[in-house]
Amino acid sequence: MKHLRAWQQEALDKYIAEQPKDFLAVATPGAGKTTFALTLARLLLETRVVQRLVIVVPTEHLKVQWSQSAAAQGIAIDPEFSNSSPFNRSYQGVAVTYAQVGMKPTKHYQVATAQKTLVILDEIHHAGDAKSWGDGVRLAYAHAERRLALTGTPFRSDDAQIPFVRYESVDGAEGALQSSADYTYGYAEALKDKVVRPVVFLAYSGQARWRNSAGEEFEARLGEILNQEQTARAWKTALDPRGDWIPAVLQAAHTRLLQLRQHTPDAGGLVIATDKNTARAYARILESISSTPVTVVLSDEVGASDRIKDFSDSMDEWMVAVRMVSEGVDVPRLAVGVYATSSSTPLFFAQAIGRFVRSRRPGESASVFLPSVPVLLDLASKMERQRNHVLGKPDRPDEGWDDEALREANQEKNELGDERGYESVGAEAELDSLIYDGSTYGTATVAGSEEEQAYLGLPGLLDADQMRTLLKQRQADQVEARAKQREEEERRRKEAIANAPEGSGADLHRKRVASEELPALRKELNSLVAMKSARTGKPHGQIHNDARKNCGGPPTALCTAQQLRDRIAYLRDW
Repeated sequence: MKHLRAWQQEALDKYIAEQPKDFLAVATPGAGKTTFALTLARLLLETRVVQRLVIVVPTEHLKVQWSQSAAAQGIAIDPEFSNSSPFNRSYQGVAVTYAQVGMKPTKHYQVATAQKTLVILDEIHHAGDAKSWGDGVRLAYAHAERRLALTGTPFRSDDAQIPFVRYESVDGAEGALQSSADYTYGYAEALKDKVVRPVVFLAYSGQARWRNSAGEEFEARLGEILNQEQTARAWKTALDPRGDWIPAVLQAAHTRLLQLRQHTPDAGGLVIATDKNTARAYARILESISSTPVTVVLSDEVGASDRIKDFSDSMDEWMVAVRMVSEGVDVPRLAVGVYATSSSTPLFFAQAIGRFVRSRRPGESASVFLPSVPVLLDLASKMERQRNHVLGKPDRPDEGWDDEALREANQEKNELGDERGYESVGAEAELDSLIYDGSTYGTATVAGSEEEQAYLGLPGLLDADQMRTLLKQRQADQVEARAKQREEEERRRKEAIANAPEGSGADLHRKRVASEELPALRKELNSLVAMKSARTGKPHGQIHNDARKNCGGPPTALCTAQQLRDRIAYLRDW
């Protein structure tokens, strides 16, 4: 039997002791759910508890991936089984998708009841019973001998009960029910055990400009307090391959990848794109800066599995994938990611980041580049948070799985959205901050600057404590350099205009400088407030009030340059 990690052995021992009909194992992406499940399957097959194995997965690619992993364990699984084909008795089981089961559940009922069968339900959160997938799964496998459910993210945004999952009452919420796992192994535990790699998030902001159908031009800064429409427009503008933002971020990500490849020569990068046209455009940008071919994977199209495998086995630098394929990408050498998609549910984010956390050697870390959008910054700072699926909870945020979004993402078409009256004008990129282990480091700096390069050049092999210490030091160096620069500029300015008479050229210069400086300082203050809000959950207004209370002075709009600098310094030390 293959050597198991401590959590896998512990979960296996619990299963053997209890011999349950249903078992839900929740384990963070990259922890080894597949190995655990197939080890259990082999044990049940060898002891004749079951004679057949059915594996249900979300995507076509995963059928192939699971069958290959099963073969390594000595289990023959047919990944080509269809709703129109008979069961091939030369195999011990089949791999099917939830969509297949939903289309013809009676067929799959026959397969699962013809012999004693273990059904492995991979990423079980896909099977909510409000859709045909959930209904089909429940009908097809209601009378299976054993069912093993797996997920790294056991939550949905609706009240669609997940089949074969146990729900229990929630304390303090009358009528609410919460999913309950038989065994849980979270990201925080896996990180402590060095089973997964830590992730450093590099958040990029910048000014974004766009026009509406009337020709009116709008401007907003990623990361600042914006309404929903402004955030969506600024975000979309940043991701537009025709602008300056995404090329700058891709260049930064490539620089980081080359740094990591100094220690890990086969380290690879993945860009997660929203649709196939932007994916191809991103690939063209990467081809201009990469020294190796760029692989493009478009959802579940023909040949996607082969391209993913070829990339995994190669030394190539970059792969670009469209949205939901991220859940089916298993490339252990991925070390750098670019989150270039508009998807923002906690589930999708967790699944996407899960592509980069698989640990191969001590000291490795992963770097993920993302837009400085409040919802993404919040998700990045709460990587270790455990979630469950809750039924009947009022005012539940939209933070779970959406079956319609899945189906839409897997379709081979471009997303049209509601953009007929929208035209991207352009966006510039700035490295806003770094998020590591729930803490934020760094101050805003333009793409291509020496300050950005200092962060991109972080050593590729550092343990968690070393990474934390180095980030603190880089931030301190950056803040000190900024302070010295401001002091020098202030000294020179004062010397130049100290005795300038009213109305002179020097006096006019003083007024012009103040008019330019104040808006820049207010922007910097608002960016810091947004970051603190994302980290602490406090409203922006409360953070502004705290800064004013501790530093004194009037409301932000009436502050002098020095008062704004004092509040900025206070928040950086907070």
